[in-house]
Amino acid sequence: MNAASPINAESKVTVVGAGIMGRGIVHAFAVRGFPVALFDVKAAALDDALGNIRDIVAGAVKIGKLTEAQAAETLARITVGTDLADSARGADLVVETASERLDVKIDIIRTIDPVVAADAIIATNTSALSITEIAAASANPARVAGMHFFNPVHKMKLVEIIRGLATDETVIARLKAWSDALGKTSIVVNEAPGFTTSRMSAMLGNEAMYMLESGVASAEDIDTALRLGLGHPMGPLELGDMTGWDTRLAVLQYLHQSLGEKFRPCPLIAKMVKSGRTGRKVGHGVYKYENGAKVPGSGLGSV
Repeated sequence: MNAASPINAESKVTVVGAGIMGRGIVHAFAVRGFPVALFDVKAAALDDALGNIRDIVAGAVKIGKLTEAQAAETLARITVGTDLADSARGADLVVETASERLDVKIDIIRTIDPVVAADAIIATNTSALSITEIAAASANPARVAGMHFFNPVHKMKLVEIIRGLATDETVIARLKAWSDALGKTSIVVNEAPGFTTSRMSAMLGNEAMYMLESGVASAEDIDTALRLGLGHPMGPLELGDMTGWDTRLAVLQYLHQSLGEKFRPCPLIAKMVKSGRTGRKVGHGVYKYENGAKVPGSGLGSV
């Protein structure tokens, strides 16, 4: 690819998907001064995302990280839409955060590919799927790479940049510059199933579920062991509830297919997904949640 224009405050970003990750990524760009268009097929999801972003911004004002004026400017930089092509038109960077399904991501790439800026980067926030397969949907696969953020985006400092088989090195350099502009620390990973973080996190969460299923300890005690014994900020079962067990199951199924038996999903995860207990987003996973807060003593195996 040819050298692109430097990142500046006029650079347009489009985020595809108004879920937990999408809304966090939108906030990250908007608070750093970039205009952001958020797309989702569901207007209700966009409304919910905007409400969540307002809450994050209000919290930043309360603790003195933002002034009222800066908060208003942050929110004013965000636009929303339910037409994907319109939302992506002229974008310098698109970050796709749709569900972990290859067919969905391919459809998105094919829709935005003709309408983004000529030197635009198309980045996917996938936590496990093949960047090379996703990039093949673009007429210019060299401009496609992974840009994997972590939840909650406004608190987590890491961005994992993933190089696909066709990804141009200028794209990697520009994504590192974008990460710097967001105040994040980036690492560069050559494409492999699960990359680095998702591969390790999926194995840890899966093993925690096997331990829970077999009665080794209660959910609370397993999570406490990882927090206080190994210094993790959140236990693996709490993290699974936050990520969503449907997402975690999809990642494990892909890793199992790609890397073998050590990633076979725990049957308890499949049972929970089938029963609709996918985590915090629905108010019930390993734990129960009320108004977004975990209910003490509600974990599986705690009684």
